[in-house]
Amino acid sequence: MDNSVSLPKALPGFEHINRYWDKRMNLAAAKILPGEFYVSLHGEMIATVLGSCISACIRDRVHGIGGMNHFMLPSQGEYSSVQWGSSHASSASRYGNWAMEFLINEILKAGGERKNLEVKVFGGGNVLSNMTRVGLRNIEFVKTYLAQEGLRVEASDVGDLFPRKVLYFPDTGAVKVRKLKQTRNDTVLQREKAYIEDINKQPKSGDIELF
Repeated sequence: MDNSVSLPKALPGFEHINRYWDKRMNLAAAKILPGEFYVSLHGEMIATVLGSCISACIRDRVHGIGGMNHFMLPSQGEYSSVQWGSSHASSASRYGNWAMEFLINEILKAGGERKNLEVKVFGGGNVLSNMTRVGLRNIEFVKTYLAQEGLRVEASDVGDLFPRKVLYFPDTGAVKVRKLKQTRNDTVLQREKAYIEDINKQPKSGDIELF
């Protein structure tokens, strides 16, 4: 982080997220990793890199309050009555059903209104050679979840064979997506493999601008 720049205060529960001043964009930014999500009402940029994982970008289009999640694996039935902010909930957010619920609830808690929600979806690439259906399962899950919640997908860029870098601007709803075609991007692959291994170790309980 550039210590010469004061970042806006993070909402309660998000102090652990990696936040910094993006000199190229000239604004505050938050970088989320697999199993994390972030909500902002300060016009921050939220960034992530996706392989087979999914990110839902959701915002209140009227009030400019929104956020992004980053998850793999559709659901985990053991997590049934937890609250965001607890260590149990932080573990639960790695699963799609809770990642979606936590994100939406935190937006509403911060002042958003359900009737104003705008949803965009990214990721689900077939990048893990020995797990070819992971990306597809994630895509199917998020589409089904949103349909059941009565939320329409305004824009999406899902599937294909490549990782993606996604930059989301909740105040305006703008999204920048870059497909990482020029490299195998082993960092993304190793991160997702480690993510899956970590999950297995857990106790069971709109418009898109390409750049």
